[in-house]
Order: sequence, then C-alpha cells, then structure tokens
Amino acid sequence: MAAGRLSFTKITALAPMVRVGTLPMRLLALDYGADVVYCEELIDIKMAKCQRVVNEVLQTVDFVAPDDRVMFRTCEREKDRVVFQMGTADPDRALTVARLVEKDVAAIDVNMGCPKEYSTKGGMGAALLSDPDKIEAILKKLVTGVSLPVTCKIRILPSLEETVRLVQRIERTGVAAVAVHGRFKDERPRHPVHCDYIQAVSQAVSIPVIANGASLDLVKTNADIDEFRRATGASSVMLARAAMWNASVFSCQGPLPLEKVMEDYLKYAVRYDNHAFNTKYCLCQMLRDKVESPLGKLVQAAQTNAEISEAYGLQEFYQETQEELQARRDALQSGSQPDRPVTDGDVTTMAVKFERREYPPQITPKMFLLEWSRREKLEQPLYEMVQRAQDRAFQSTVTVAGRKFRSSLWEKSKKFAEQAAAIVCLRVLGVPEGRIGEEDSGLVCKRKREGKVNGTTEGESSRKRHVADILQETETSVAAAVMNNENHKPSTPLKQLQSL
Repeated sequence: MAAGRLSFTKITALAPMVRVGTLPMRLLALDYGADVVYCEELIDIKMAKCQRVVNEVLQTVDFVAPDDRVMFRTCEREKDRVVFQMGTADPDRALTVARLVEKDVAAIDVNMGCPKEYSTKGGMGAALLSDPDKIEAILKKLVTGVSLPVTCKIRILPSLEETVRLVQRIERTGVAAVAVHGRFKDERPRHPVHCDYIQAVSQAVSIPVIANGASLDLVKTNADIDEFRRATGASSVMLARAAMWNASVFSCQGPLPLEKVMEDYLKYAVRYDNHAFNTKYCLCQMLRDKVESPLGKLVQAAQTNAEISEAYGLQEFYQETQEELQARRDALQSGSQPDRPVTDGDVTTMAVKFERREYPPQITPKMFLLEWSRREKLEQPLYEMVQRAQDRAFQSTVTVAGRKFRSSLWEKSKKFAEQAAAIVCLRVLGVPEGRIGEEDSGLVCKRKREGKVNGTTEGESSRKRHVADILQETETSVAAAVMNNENHKPSTPLKQLQSL
C-alpha cells in the first residue's frame, strides 16, 4: 500500500453502527486506542444530495442534506483514520458519493452484511451477498474511481466454500481489505460467531481480513481482542457492541469506569453539537440494564444536550463550551460582514448582533419597534425564523409596512435573532432602539423605562429571573405604555420606510 494510505493490517477498529457511529463515539474510540473508526452506514441516495459545508464554528466538515439535516460530520482529528461506510446497490451512485467525501476521509467501505430491512431494501447490505456480479461492479467502480483504499464488510454465506469463493472474487477487484462478520444473514447476536469461517477466509486470501462479531461471547476486555484475532487467524479485529457499551475496551490500560466513559462521550457530543436525541440514544446503550436507574431516567427525560449535561453534572462544561462556540461565531461573523445596510433581494440586511448588556433589563429593541409601529398606526411587526442545521443558529426576518429587515449574523437563540432583526429595522429607519445612554425618545413611557412595578423597580423584582423570562415579560406587557402615544403624529422615519 502506498505511503500515507490507511493500512488495515494488525489494526483494531470501531465497527460501523447505525445511530452509534457518529462523530462523538468515533473520537472517543480513537482516544481510547482504536486504530481505525468506521462511521455508521449512510445511504448513497441521501448522501448524493448533500452539500459539503465547512463549519468554521465547530471546525468540522459537514455534509448537509437539502432539508438542512447534517448527514455526516467529520473533523481533522479523525481525517486519516475514519472510514466512510455507505449503503449502495448502484456502482455509479456509489462513486458519486465516494468522490463527494474523498477529501475528508481515509477510506471508503461498502456495507454488504447488514441484514436489517432499512439496509436490504433496494438491494443493499446483506442483499448484495446473493448478487456477486453487482458486488464486483460496485467495488471495481470504486477502486478505479477514487484515490482512497476501498473495503467492504460482509456476512458469511450458507457454506464455507461459497464464502471463500466470494471473498476471493472480492479480492480480485483490488480492495484493500475485507471485514467478515462471522454470522449467517439470518443469525443475530445471540447466535455464536463462526470463527472457523473467518479462519478459512483468512487463509484463502492475501489481503487483510478484519474479524467481526465477537462482542457478546468472546470479547469483553481488551485482552480478549488478541484472543479473537488468534482464534480466527485474521489480521485485524473490528468491535461493535463491546465498544458501544464501553469504548475503553480499546484501551490496553484496562476498562475505565462507565461513568468516566459516558462523561467523555458527552463532552464530545456537546463540543461538536451532536443531535440531542442521538446523544441520548448512545448514552442509553451504554447504561444497558441501568437505563431505569435515577440517572437513566434523567437521561431518557432530557430533550436537549443542556439537559443531558445537567443530568451528568456537566452544566459548567456545557456553558463554557457554548460561550466558546459563540465567541468563535462572533469573531468569524464580525470579520466578514459589513456594518452598513445591504440589499439582499427584497430584504435589507446589516451585520448586527443583539448584546443584552447594552440595553436596560426592562427594555428591548423589539419593544421599541412595536411601540413605534403602533404610534405610526402600522400593523404589528411580523417575525419569521430560520435555523441553520450545521450549528443550529437562528436568523430572523422582520416585516414592517411591507418591508423586510434582518441581521446577516446568526444568533444562538430565537429571541436574540428577533431582537437583532428589530435592531436592523430601527437603525435603517433612524429610530431609537433603547440602548443604555440613549436620549429618551418618548417611545416607552418613563414608568416602563425605569421598570417600576407596584412601587418597586423591575430590576429588583427580576434579579433572579433568566434573561429569556425578562424578554418575554417586557414584550408581552408593552401594551401598558401604548396609551401615552396614541395621538402622536407620523414622523420622518415612516416616510423613509414608505420610500424604501
């Protein structure tokens, strides 16, 4: 194999696992000693529609579907050791997907062993085992079409002779290795692994054979990995469930406490903005029979990574990570966006962020825009929200008197995105926005500006409330100030708006 290409000789690998083999688990396995990590099986039809996006905030490369879902996320840390596994039954489509990810992974693998319906429908996965001609066509297309090593993962066939013949045919396509799950297509994890089949295959070909399927009965600790290797005569070993339950099985230092492993996993999930439901699923797999414990119930009830972090006592880590990501987002956006109005189609945009500390606790730009709209006898401002998939940031567009305004910068929450859109509108129109130090514009009555509620100040009564609660209260109670300005005449900014 050429220098710099991934080797499959004498390695221990994290097996491809649906819903488990996402970026946090792959990085965790590498940390604990895995040589190679496989991503979960990704279907070629879905991947072929994806766009490659460099996510500078997370420092990842994302492959984003038309509906903005991130189908595959990877990073520099694993670039030379991650194998992209696809489900495919079409040589041309397989090549399209392989070329899409070629710059960001170390090898390409074709799933030919999964017996589940989601894989076998359409002729993928284990369904390919009954069509050797298609196997050969797909692998030859990939081997000649990409610069990376190409591998495949199979299950054993009904007879040892059939299995050996198939693997020999696979070898002739030029693949770099073949992984063999030592069970028949209709067998499940409760059935014993057939080490004799893997051994016969290993003796029949010259390429590395990666033995798989021993998590339940043969591999429980790191020391068992070499035992399985010897029992099968294989060059390498691939672990699925043993690694899913406790990824420190890859460590020669011995298994780590499950609590430590789960915390390490969760930190990666937070750092790389893993989908909360995927995070929860993986943690529940690790908990196994403890999933109904107090911790397990907290995890099952959680709906966000923040809530999961709280269950594990990692609130501070979560908050620090969010602040770090937001600072990175701010730095990237402030360096690339103009601070003057720009027309983007029918929307006027500016590079504006809502900084809560720049406004009194009881005042927001949305409140000022609403008051101004009412004073000018306009319809209430209408806000429309979009969310970006790769980092789940928000951007809002506000419509006032038929004109649209938004910030070109993305915010960490829906409420902040709406405030930023309101700021753009107010600044373009030259209307005060309520910032600290601004001269009193009369848009909000003195009582509200000073925050007096039943003889006490709003600041005193809400000191312990979350900023989001303050925003909600001030925006819904703004009607109390409207009566002071009912008969105010239209001002110059309205004329400016109508002329835009």
